Amino acid sequence: MNDGKIVLTEDEVARALVRIAHEIAERNTSSSAVAVIGIHRRGAILAQRLQVLLRDLLHTDVPLGDLDIGFYRDDVASRPQAPVVHASHIDFDLSQRTVVIVDDVLYTGRTVRAAIEALFDYGRPERVQLAVLADRGHRELPIRPDYVGKNLPTSRGEHVSVRVKELDGVDEVAIGRVAVESGVST
Repeated sequence: MNDGKIVLTEDEVARALVRIAHEIAERNTSSSAVAVIGIHRRGAILAQRLQVLLRDLLHTDVPLGDLDIGFYRDDVASRPQAPVVHASHIDFDLSQRTVVIVDDVLYTGRTVRAAIEALFDYGRPERVQLAVLADRGHRELPIRPDYVGKNLPTSRGEHVSVRVKELDGVDEVAIGRVAVESGVST
């Protein structure tokens, strides 16, 4: 699978995640315990990788969870297909924790808004931070990531594809043109 121009290779994805983990560890030294929660699908996989890195850096257990935001999206009624539903897993107390929400690409901010809404159905964390592998701009909501793997200036006519070994057989980020018939991006 190789559509679009590769902007992050496997090694660059790995380095970006290591850097993000170090930034999270540095920023959360004296505060509450850190937990990592990924947004399905690729954000959840990236969260698993960050959790391992953070556990090693912080020398403590770092709870891991994942969120399905399909029914929290504000465009669920206007999407051409019904959302694919994945179970959410948050089996730890959120209170007095800094929760780092992890997603693959930050675009309009609507996915993150939905994730925050879903997260608060599970409890009230002390703080919520956002880590993304790629920030492509074009925000429609006032949402800004705390940790970014790579800023990718894009046009609205482009699509950012994040591929991960667990689902796609390769780790990479590519930018390609949006297919005219799709019209829907995340």
